[in-house]
Amino acid sequence: METTQPTIHDLLEKLATKTVQVQLGGGQKRIDSEHQKGKLTARERIDYLIDTGSEFLEIGTFAADGMYEEEGGCPSAGVVTGIGFVNGRMCVIVANDATVKAGAWFPMTAKKNLRAQEIAMENHLPIIYLVDSAGVFLPMQNEIFPDKEHFGRQFRNNAKMSAMGIVQIAAIMGSCVAGGAYLPIMSDEAMIVDKTGSIFLAGSYLVKAAIGESVDNETLGGATTHCEISGVTDNKYDTDQECLDAIRKIFGTLGENPKAGFDRIEAKEAGISGDKLIDIFPMERVKPYDMLDIISGLVDGGELDEYKQDYGKTLICGTARIRGWAVGIIANQRKIVKTAKGEMQMGGVIYSDSADKAARFIMNCNQRKIPLVFLQDVSGFMVGSKAEHGGIIKDGAKMVNAMANSVVPKFTIILGNSYGAGNYAMCGKAYDPRLIFSWPTAQMAVMSGASAAKTLLQIKVASLKKTGKVISQEDENQLLEEITTKYNEELSPYYAASRLWVDGVIDPRETRKVISMGIEAANHSPITERFNVGVIQT
Repeated sequence: METTQPTIHDLLEKLATKTVQVQLGGGQKRIDSEHQKGKLTARERIDYLIDTGSEFLEIGTFAADGMYEEEGGCPSAGVVTGIGFVNGRMCVIVANDATVKAGAWFPMTAKKNLRAQEIAMENHLPIIYLVDSAGVFLPMQNEIFPDKEHFGRQFRNNAKMSAMGIVQIAAIMGSCVAGGAYLPIMSDEAMIVDKTGSIFLAGSYLVKAAIGESVDNETLGGATTHCEISGVTDNKYDTDQECLDAIRKIFGTLGENPKAGFDRIEAKEAGISGDKLIDIFPMERVKPYDMLDIISGLVDGGELDEYKQDYGKTLICGTARIRGWAVGIIANQRKIVKTAKGEMQMGGVIYSDSADKAARFIMNCNQRKIPLVFLQDVSGFMVGSKAEHGGIIKDGAKMVNAMANSVVPKFTIILGNSYGAGNYAMCGKAYDPRLIFSWPTAQMAVMSGASAAKTLLQIKVASLKKTGKVISQEDENQLLEEITTKYNEELSPYYAASRLWVDGVIDPRETRKVISMGIEAANHSPITERFNVGVIQT
């Protein structure tokens, strides 16, 4: 039976449906339970806290998607994070979702929390923690507790951010237990909601078991105890709303810090509408298209000043504006192009000339202090004797070097393919983009699904034959189908988003917002490091 190719509208509908489902957290019953306690949910707290009508950029919506199913799942990794505006000030917000396993920390919860702190540190943004968590999810403590990038790293980051002068405000709005108690108390200010907020290193049951003392949780670590006796917290509030209002007041008093000084003028609409943009992007992986048409739907007025337009044509480089911000764009050209010597070059492939061009363009953008935007739809670098003899590895290394050492902020959007070393050269996750998002049309892997499945099949068949097993054509076809299904699942942008290889999956019409808010965030952190590529291949 033939399978029908999904349209982009099918993928956008799936994205919308998955988003609504994830935003329910632990489900309506758990939401109702929180309301009965007089508490707001994590998302309701964020909605109340941020400025009315302002934009909020959620980070990691699909973190842990499809993971921990044996434990009942962990939507959004049990924590909501993002960049928003509070009393006119851009900041990072981290809110534990108590509807998901009482806000317990799974391994991906820690990874997501660390990602939020990383964004605050890279961009020198204030950070707000809305704490409501039962602590480490004990059945998985070995995967979250002791390693460098595990639970304890967040407290190290608390200390480092404090030393960097980054404002940290914490509100204890529910449970705050064990090691997790250090996060709000290592912040600049710690407030607590009376009767629902509590903070202690060990709860009443553990205290009884450990030292034989009988004490209730409120006496042990409630708001009155810590505001009037221990002095651990600063002030208590009767409701979530009053506590959040207090945070807004604090943000109304923050002084201004130096800016990076990225150039911005009055914004224009994109060259083509968002609806037109999604209609012109092809779903077929092998179908050529002109990336300049896509760029027109992302940049102000559709205007791009191309760099070396007639050289290295499989990579488009040029300066433009997105919502008024000056940007340098490096994008994979997906149509077949012809060099001045009459040679045909395949779209989506990086050749020596295009890598050479991109390296020089990246250097120029660093010289001119222009943020970089990478638009990925890349199959990889050119292979074969001609490419190898022409020094493709040397030229690719030059591009990677310039990109990796870049000191201006980088932003990556994966539109379609993101395969192999092409992912690296086009500023994949390993190269510290300030933000990296995927369209629902994206695929990320070492190689395409078809190529990988055939290679894996050959390995599997050879292995079985070594054991003396006879493999029929029917068996081979079944194995290929199984391998293809598994590999395609791993190609999915949601698979990448669930593991935070990307910060999220977005509707293409949100791309301008992501890049603009990303640059606005980056503008809070002046560039202090000198651009230096070290030893570069020439």
